[in-house]
Amino acid sequence: MDLPVMPPVEPMLAKAVARIPPGMRYEGKWDGFRAIVFRDGDEIEIGSRTTKPLTRYFPELVQALLAHLPPRCVLDGEIVIVRGARLDFDALLERIHPADSRVRLLAERTPASFVAFDLLALGDASLMDAPLSERREALTEALRDAADPVHIAPCTDDPELARQWFEQYEGAGLDGIVAKRPDLGYRPGERVMVKVKHERTADCVVAGYRIHKSGQGIGSLLLGLHDGAGRLQHVGVCAAFSTRRRQELLAELEPLRMETVEGHPWADWAREEAHAQGRMPGAPSRWTGVKDLSWVPLRPERVCEVAYDHMQGDRFRHTARFRRWRPDREPGQCTYEQLEEPVSFDLRQVLGSRPPGS
Repeated sequence: MDLPVMPPVEPMLAKAVARIPPGMRYEGKWDGFRAIVFRDGDEIEIGSRTTKPLTRYFPELVQALLAHLPPRCVLDGEIVIVRGARLDFDALLERIHPADSRVRLLAERTPASFVAFDLLALGDASLMDAPLSERREALTEALRDAADPVHIAPCTDDPELARQWFEQYEGAGLDGIVAKRPDLGYRPGERVMVKVKHERTADCVVAGYRIHKSGQGIGSLLLGLHDGAGRLQHVGVCAAFSTRRRQELLAELEPLRMETVEGHPWADWAREEAHAQGRMPGAPSRWTGVKDLSWVPLRPERVCEVAYDHMQGDRFRHTARFRRWRPDREPGQCTYEQLEEPVSFDLRQVLGSRPPGS
């Protein structure tokens, strides 16, 4: 491979802001795997956000990229999987598997798509220093004949339309809006874009915790919500506490600490078959295959309010943010019914074509 922009390249990143800013270029925030795609003739390399290779996990996408990309180019975009009218991040996670036979099977069952939103090189020319407005024009021209499963991310300069997208696109599985300066060159690894994500709150049962990696205080609280049958389901974690707050939390929760998991709603965490459901604390990571079993069970008697952006199935998609304790709430009141459901929106209206799996 011999391109004007060579791997590895860290993607340009975004910092969170509360509102959609004026005077920028706006795109939907795709909920998938960020990927830098390098093509030189018959060679394709796909790098992750951390520059690790993703190529082997998406053989069907390699063939699609060879069919739809210019012969020599470097693109920034997102790998997604579409189920019906929505993105499916769970199915995407399953694609990271060590067995080649499993990868090939899933490539047929849950084929991936690539949504391009930036062009870093074309032919023998690097576009890294070109302003975004020029890169976007070149991207549109380079992919004008592309078709499923290769797409160009819709963009706009109209902040009012961006606000409409912010409300509508969530129903298709997107999780916010990204805004970029039109005059911005490509800045690998730098947080020079901004992102606006939905934030909602929920009252959750605190049913356990993990010690911080430093060994000092609490690193994360394990959160639960009751389902329709009254079972307490592990819905996610909240974290990002200051050093002082980690120590305070450890002291606050000490009276609730259980010596064993006997009698705890998540006592099944120690059984291998329970982890197959991916619901219990300590389930193996799909990225590393390693279990983190070092959690401390608490009597599920305390409620906290957390902020979250959106759900992935029946759990929080990202780490929630601790807001406050809720002594006025009973654990039994913490149910899925309190969660706001986004209005459904057909992903085909975002991509402008019929996606795979629809």
